[in-house]
Amino acid sequence: MITLYNLGFQIGHQTILDHIDLEFKAGETFVIMGPSGCGKSTLLRLIMGLIKPTSGWIEIDGTNTLTLDRNGWQQLRQKMGMVFQSAALFDSLTVYDNIAFGLRRRRMDEAVIRKKVIQALTTVDLDPAIADKMPADLSGGMKKRTAIARAIAIEPPILLYDEPTTGLDPIVAGTINDLIRNLQKKLGITSIVVTHDVISALTVADRVGLLYEGKLAELRERSDLKNASHPLLKEFLRDYHTLL
Repeated sequence: MITLYNLGFQIGHQTILDHIDLEFKAGETFVIMGPSGCGKSTLLRLIMGLIKPTSGWIEIDGTNTLTLDRNGWQQLRQKMGMVFQSAALFDSLTVYDNIAFGLRRRRMDEAVIRKKVIQALTTVDLDPAIADKMPADLSGGMKKRTAIARAIAIEPPILLYDEPTTGLDPIVAGTINDLIRNLQKKLGITSIVVTHDVISALTVADRVGLLYEGKLAELRERSDLKNASHPLLKEFLRDYHTLL
């Protein structure tokens, strides 16, 4: 579904991503781990077409994205939902209007939009009664669930998560991890999750890729992480051997 071919990205003389070849399988949850500044979020931005690679290319559903113009990207992005690190809800809009935002851009009938908003809220285990609340009235976990509801309301086959558990206490983070996993199973969504949260990675991943110094330093099935060989990935996992 999504394939990276010799993908690279530079800013000036600084190499952020260096010759990455990787295929994300349809219906899997792929977790990208790595230290801060290694290019994890940059990779998501490249997949969404927010920035252009300086070498290589990305293929999505058989389309070489280098060939797309602005309209082509707009159409392709309709297949992708994005959950931002800070939730990135519109502060001036209600929960309902936040979730309806992408649907209204598709010029859907308001009755259809209302049905989809309520369905999205229910899917992420939020009471539809909160639809009239403002983001400022929500807890951190509720904001994150609302952000996920907004992303899935357009029914995308691809869902991208940037540090989905950052800023959440362990109990709430655990519920978000369970939600990510359940959405994959229930909706068949292909999920790409950027995180440095090891528990999150171990909970949601089918496969884990380690980014280090701009390269894909190691790639493992979740079931094979106990055999990790890269020193950094082994360090990440050092205190979690009982979960492997």
